[in-house]
Amino acid sequence: MGLKFGMYSSAGYLTCGRFTASLGKEQQDADTFASWGVDYLKYDNCYSGGQAGTAMLTYNRYNAMSEALNKTGRPILYSLCNWGEDGPWNWAQTMSNSWRMSGDVYDFFSRPDVRCPCNGDEEGYLCALPGFHCSILNIMNKMARIVSKSQSGAFNDLDMLEVGNGGMTDDEYKVHMSIWAMVSSPLIIGTDIRKLPASALSIYSNPAVLAVNQDPSANAGNRVWRYMVPDVDEYGQGEINLWTRTLNNSDQIIALVNAGNQNRTMNATLADIFLDNGGANSKEAMMNYDIYDLWGYRMDDAMATNVLNGTAPTIDNMNSTARWNTSETSYADGIMMNATALMGKKIGSIEAMGTVMAEVPRHGVALYRIRASGMGSMAKDEL
Repeated sequence: MGLKFGMYSSAGYLTCGRFTASLGKEQQDADTFASWGVDYLKYDNCYSGGQAGTAMLTYNRYNAMSEALNKTGRPILYSLCNWGEDGPWNWAQTMSNSWRMSGDVYDFFSRPDVRCPCNGDEEGYLCALPGFHCSILNIMNKMARIVSKSQSGAFNDLDMLEVGNGGMTDDEYKVHMSIWAMVSSPLIIGTDIRKLPASALSIYSNPAVLAVNQDPSANAGNRVWRYMVPDVDEYGQGEINLWTRTLNNSDQIIALVNAGNQNRTMNATLADIFLDNGGANSKEAMMNYDIYDLWGYRMDDAMATNVLNGTAPTIDNMNSTARWNTSETSYADGIMMNATALMGKKIGSIEAMGTVMAEVPRHGVALYRIRASGMGSMAKDEL
């Protein structure tokens, strides 16, 4: 299946499952992992023996394994899993490829849980007890504080994707996938791929969304605004927000998230979308744009079933709308060629100083790519 070899250990005396871990034996374990051909190391945070509570204590504990892995000479992706304890977004870029920025996710969209006590609204957000059973909405709102910390080769990890586990609706899973992709989180399937439903495969493999996650800009989307709404769900949660992201070729991604309890019309002005460029006074807000729905060509269940059964036809990238073969053409090259499967479904245009409008379902998302009309695809330094 072409899968890579992932390994798990902990920067402690025991793993979270209470097996022997790697603290104090970093080089021995790194050499063993390399000899086994490991490609990915998830390095957890249990049983640290009190070596936590300050950035330096935690840095030293994780850096020991980083140095050990580098000495093996084998390229092993190093994934810190310290749950956001001691603010890894401020120091982990120098030693790792990704770092968890929150307690463990679970398969609920908005349900609060006392075992995940922080929600991102704390003053000067830094959670002393990251916990677990953190909802999708909870992790999104934490991520909103630290979007500037992502960079090429080093990313905030919002935790594994729950798509396919059955605890959320299809619309909620689309929000989950959309925001994780938009903020450049590692996209790790968190369900049993041997039992993957067709509807889950069509979310995991949507090339228009994956192209956003894999954009060479390597930056993270930004939450521009957030408003509470009166139509709260069964857990007392209700809000709407706008996320935006500028891509390497200056295309803009827009996510209108409806975390309220009813379907609603949502909108974002170009002044909102280009707030960081000067809002209504920016040259970007005074341009015309074409708009593409990134979920518009999602694979239907029949095609996804054929893929799972191994009976789907060979992918012809430039004539496909719902599938993409990265072994043939990279996402970046496909975007340069304006490939439909990566651009999404064109649904209209926006005039200068205009407004994007969308009907967004309860606990759902409208995810769009907008591109300046007549501009084609070009890198930022070509504008």
